[in-house]
Amino acid sequence: MKKLFFSITFYLTLLSLNCSAQKSVIDSLLNLIKTDKADTNKVKHLNTLGWTVMYQNPDTAIILGNQALKIITPVSSIEFNSGIEGTEEKEIKSLRAQTLGNLGVYYFIKSDYLQALDYYNKALTIGEEMHNKSRIVALLSNIGNVYTYQGDYPKAFDYYFRALKIAEEIGHKNGIKDILANLGSIYQMQGDFSKALEYTFKSLKLEEELGNKNGIAITYGNIGNIYQGQKEYAKALYYDTKSLKMSEELGDKEGVGLSLGSLGNAYLDQKNYPLALDYYFKALKIIEELGDKNTASQLLGNIGNLFITTGKFKDAELFIKRKINIDNSIGALNNLLDGEEYLSRLYDTTGRYKDALIHYKKATDLKDTLFSQENKKQLIRKEMNYEFDKKEAATKAEHDKEMAVAEAEKKKQKIIIWSVIGSLLLVILFAGFVFRSLRITRKQKNIIELQKNEVDKQKEIVEKQKEKIVESISYAQRIQQSILMEESEVQNYLPECFIFFQPKDIVSGDFYWCSKIDDKIIIAAVDCTGHGVPGAFMSMIGNTLLNQIVNEKHITRPSEILHYLNLGVYEALHQKKGGELSDDGMDIALCCIDYKNNEVQFAGQNPLYVLSDGKIEVIKGDIYGIGGGGTIAKLLDPLKKVFANHVIPIKRGMSIYFSTDGYMDQFGGSDRKKFGVHRFKDLLLNNLCLNMPKQKELIESAHAEWKGNSVQIDDILVIGIQI
Repeated sequence: MKKLFFSITFYLTLLSLNCSAQKSVIDSLLNLIKTDKADTNKVKHLNTLGWTVMYQNPDTAIILGNQALKIITPVSSIEFNSGIEGTEEKEIKSLRAQTLGNLGVYYFIKSDYLQALDYYNKALTIGEEMHNKSRIVALLSNIGNVYTYQGDYPKAFDYYFRALKIAEEIGHKNGIKDILANLGSIYQMQGDFSKALEYTFKSLKLEEELGNKNGIAITYGNIGNIYQGQKEYAKALYYDTKSLKMSEELGDKEGVGLSLGSLGNAYLDQKNYPLALDYYFKALKIIEELGDKNTASQLLGNIGNLFITTGKFKDAELFIKRKINIDNSIGALNNLLDGEEYLSRLYDTTGRYKDALIHYKKATDLKDTLFSQENKKQLIRKEMNYEFDKKEAATKAEHDKEMAVAEAEKKKQKIIIWSVIGSLLLVILFAGFVFRSLRITRKQKNIIELQKNEVDKQKEIVEKQKEKIVESISYAQRIQQSILMEESEVQNYLPECFIFFQPKDIVSGDFYWCSKIDDKIIIAAVDCTGHGVPGAFMSMIGNTLLNQIVNEKHITRPSEILHYLNLGVYEALHQKKGGELSDDGMDIALCCIDYKNNEVQFAGQNPLYVLSDGKIEVIKGDIYGIGGGGTIAKLLDPLKKVFANHVIPIKRGMSIYFSTDGYMDQFGGSDRKKFGVHRFKDLLLNNLCLNMPKQKELIESAHAEWKGNSVQIDDILVIGIQI
């Protein structure tokens, strides 16, 4: 399990000095503290200096905070130091709460979560006594941060939503955007990437409105991590790179460290191990300098896990044990789970099965604690309670407004009644005017009737036009079906195969294509931009180009086919016209089955699933597809796109499967989540012993059962072949 990096945001609104203050500012504060009396000014200077140095030296910040707390805390209710006598009690309480909150942050940076929690709660008690809502929002959010790092997500959710409710009541945008970011981080750790993106993009919008560049940089990194978890590597690299560039421009060491770690993850997924390791060590150096034990633990674990993959087992054990020692010292259960899983994997790989089993059981116990169904239910309940309270407050406000309007209306009615009684004679004099108004009203009524008749006629015209459009699309369906091969025709080339093809609309943006050249059979599953009529147009272009490339030019190497298909789409759609690259394109998985050389060649963006000897192997495709779709495509010259050509030797009893993304992206199930790659792989493995027609039947029924009453969101195409 590879750990994703994220940034938990904390803040206290009463300090205005930025933590990147220059040395001259620190020297100036030190001079003031030396000459200050033991009064409120000295407390403020100590707090400001502590806040300034907390990242570089949290221990020094804690010493400064305790000095400030000693000055501002009375021995009894009337015994204050001489410099504080005469100061209003309200100001003293406020300054004490600020000092306690600062100490909580310093201990949080040191990863001493129990101490941080103690100081936050003390500060919160004072804030609630003073009804200081801005401070309450900050402290509730910071307490939620502690529980997040400890892996107690239900408690973290409780504090975050309490904070969010108050922040929205007072219009506290800084508080709202930080809480939304933290909620997104928890959903990311829980694997709910859809929710994570929803909250994180809301946070990004507020960061941009406030012009907070540091916050924007951190949020870009968080978005990159979420896309990393969804295996959308192009998007992940895009946002991680933006985050790193902004953090470097701002001189934000923490942001640079987090971004480097995320880029390490991205290159690890691409199996570029030297580059991944280089980024991890660069990130670790920065994070350890900052004293961020939590993030350092994640980096140590990722390095150890990478060493397992590359066979450096001694180094792997050293780094993983360093990680576990940190996790135990700071009580970070989520990180500890990763460490136990890494050790179990290491010992299993090196044949130490007894040790592997011990750490596997520890990991299982931690996983049950962190990701139990009860925990998930609690998270959902807390979000629902927040939404319910929010709606209830809005309903109450609306009710109060209606009552006020009714009361005003009642007073108004009394005035009208007395006015009518007093003005009866005037009413009689104006009777003629009233009759005239009635005549005008009748004319207006006649006009309205005429307009209604006209609307009915227009509605009838629209209905007829709709019928014609549907007829046209149905005719287009017949044309598309006539171009596509029948499944039985494909089975003439590949007897043991199936094609599950289910368009979302009448016509489809997905299509399959098959041809035989000499002893080679070429077959592809293609997902064009969009679905319905736009997708169908693209599918016609793709079908025509494949016929030209394979059947006319006799090109059979998959990577070369994709090269010419890519150029063909660029030319057909004039995608460089006007200097801009359009988003139209295709995602494809294409195989050449060569029985003569006993091999399967594969290229594409969508993956190939190879089942052999009861195991499944996923052959990942390229990070870009055909044409102009996607961020990466826009950065590349079409002539410089290079598609990888994978060669898989054919084994006895081997089967291959490939598809478009519609099957995996379908929402459904009890939690209304995506079907996902993991369920798809399990489905293939579970049905491996069945023949192809039966496998198709089970794939269709699994999709229907998962979708239930939900709407089909995309075209669906799955191809299975027993070699």
